[in-house]
Amino acid sequence: QVQLVESGGGLVQAGGSLRLSCAASVSFFSINAMGWYRQAPGKQRELVASYASGGILHYADSVKGRFTISRDNSKNTVFLQMNSLQPEDTAVYYCNAVLRGSPRDYWGQGTQVTVSA
Repeated sequence: QVQLVESGGGLVQAGGSLRLSCAASVSFFSINAMGWYRQAPGKQRELVASYASGGILHYADSVKGRFTISRDNSKNTVFLQMNSLQPEDTAVYYCNAVLRGSPRDYWGQGTQVTVSA
């Protein structure tokens, strides 16, 4: 019912920056919250940052001060600005959306972020 298209991943050196984008196929009027998760090899998928419709923000402790989540309502797109990237940030990053009145989450296809030392 909703398609999430991610972009912006890639290979960067430690200390570099990337900006991830996630465009939703439905209006933000239909979405309660969007967020970014990541999963590194051998680790569980973890919430990185989220942005709820009421302005509620959440950041994982490991990324506070380095990552920023934002959104463009007119384009139905959420962004993740990642600065001061470190090798431990290497993971597949997934966009997530929770729709109003829906009991399920929707996920993007994932985009690889690799940070070299």
